Amino acid sequence: MSKLELVLDKFIDWRVRRIPEKSFIYFLSIVVGLACGLAALILKNLVHFTAYELTSWFDIKSWSYWYLALPMFGIGLTMLFVRYYVKDDISHGVTRILFAISQRDSFIRPHNNYTSIIGSSLTIGLGGSVGAEAPIVLTGASIGSNLARLMRMNYKTITLMIGCGAAGAIAGIFKAPLAGMLFTMEVLMMDLTMASLIPILISAVTSASFTYLLVGNNVLLSFYMNSPFNLNNIPYYIVLGVFCGFISLYFTRSAMWVESKFKKISNPIRKLLIGGGLLGILIFLFPPLWGEGYLTIIDILNGHGTNILNNSFFYGTQHNTILFLLFLALILVFKVVAMATTNGAGGVGGIFAPSLYMGGVAGYFLVIFFRNVLGIPLPEGNFSLVGMAGVMAGVMHAPLTAIFLIAEITGGYSLFIPLMITSTISYLTIMSFEPHSLYTKRLAERGELITHNKDKAVLTLLKLRNVIETDLLVVNENATLGQLVKTISKSNRNIFPVIDENGLLKGIVVLDDIRSIMFNSEMYDITHVHDLMISPPALVFPNENMDSVMNKFTKTGAWNLPVVEEGKYLGFVSKSKIFNAYRSVLVHFSDE
Repeated sequence: MSKLELVLDKFIDWRVRRIPEKSFIYFLSIVVGLACGLAALILKNLVHFTAYELTSWFDIKSWSYWYLALPMFGIGLTMLFVRYYVKDDISHGVTRILFAISQRDSFIRPHNNYTSIIGSSLTIGLGGSVGAEAPIVLTGASIGSNLARLMRMNYKTITLMIGCGAAGAIAGIFKAPLAGMLFTMEVLMMDLTMASLIPILISAVTSASFTYLLVGNNVLLSFYMNSPFNLNNIPYYIVLGVFCGFISLYFTRSAMWVESKFKKISNPIRKLLIGGGLLGILIFLFPPLWGEGYLTIIDILNGHGTNILNNSFFYGTQHNTILFLLFLALILVFKVVAMATTNGAGGVGGIFAPSLYMGGVAGYFLVIFFRNVLGIPLPEGNFSLVGMAGVMAGVMHAPLTAIFLIAEITGGYSLFIPLMITSTISYLTIMSFEPHSLYTKRLAERGELITHNKDKAVLTLLKLRNVIETDLLVVNENATLGQLVKTISKSNRNIFPVIDENGLLKGIVVLDDIRSIMFNSEMYDITHVHDLMISPPALVFPNENMDSVMNKFTKTGAWNLPVVEEGKYLGFVSKSKIFNAYRSVLVHFSDE
């Protein structure tokens, strides 16, 4: 044991004796908040500095060939970093957090404390059309998980620290502590009580305060409303909500489809050439697709939306309404393609910024359409902000996070009513077609998603291998009835799995089925097990999720089902054993 480990052991022993558990959790939440705030600032400043230095000298009136090369170069550097240094998948950060909570005892590898920052900086800084929020959320969650594990806390506290890290990351980036807390509730799907809510709030407030201390009032997206909320515009906010809902649906379906195509490409060089080439062409034709796109959003919010045409072939067409609307529509169509291509080709980034970006452009599109085509003047900044909340609510299935994030960004709640209207309608619209967010869809398809439904959440936390019973006595399919009776006399169970010489499950013998003949000695030598066995109602597999197993119990009405792997008998799983494990986990899961 090293000196460091000895010191750590002494500290933990002192802490257990001297510091109450709840007080120490509060202390950890402060540490996590400080670390997340610092990490968020490092990443955002690194990305913005790189992007600004690379593009600030471009002539806004003409296109640049640099757009063709730089994104591929950034993805290539990221791919090399991940492949030869990280040697682990660091993409889809929020999905990986959800998987860690539900399937890996909230264990997140320590390298995630910094590797996502480096990977996303290389990708986004050189033009990758993704966001830095998911990587920094993974970083924050990793900091929380590994700090709690270092202090040898239990699963419940480790999971709570993951929530503190995620909340601190969002709060640090946007200086929006409420949005950070709500993100943890809605997106990470934590079933929070007051005892766990306080540490998450502490972490979020600490991170936001630390960010204020370091950079003052500068925030990622700053906007002060010039146009007050007008009740007469409510019908248009409703239209915006429906529009954002369908954009969210397109966002989710298209992203999954594009990424599925890249997964079929096994050669990483070919993947890089195809993805990097396609991304470069898209950015060359539509420069606003470069990077996160926050500079474009800021221009729109501050009344300079026509700057979106800079460096493009459409430059100077802002007075032609049809061409301008066409350009905005193409941006909405291709932003998702550019985002999914960036990740599919090997880049590291998230969907947070792209959803805000598409929402801002969607709101701006409707304003231009209503004003220039229908002659109805609407405030650009207000509708763009509300559109950002609408698409975020739909894509992430997180309306509360979207509402409070935009409210906190604006420094007030003047837009609270339209934010609620548009976000709710967008959420309800996409829910009619897509029950899962882009974050959770991959896990839901594999049955590995922890949810707000406590029953299903506990089932997700149960591991099938932990409830397999191996004390049932097996019999060979060629054994006689007499041999079976001898086996029965040694067993306290009423089910007997039947196997062949290779251990393959052939069937089962149920004691009640043979009770009428088991004492007839005349049949002992002439009756064989393969004549008495029956097929089990269903088979269970060792990697199957518990929700699926319970569905099999429900459909068959059985209380015991055999577990097999590639046909070989492993044991039985019983409904009563699952119920006992369920009660044990539920007490641990709910205890406060």
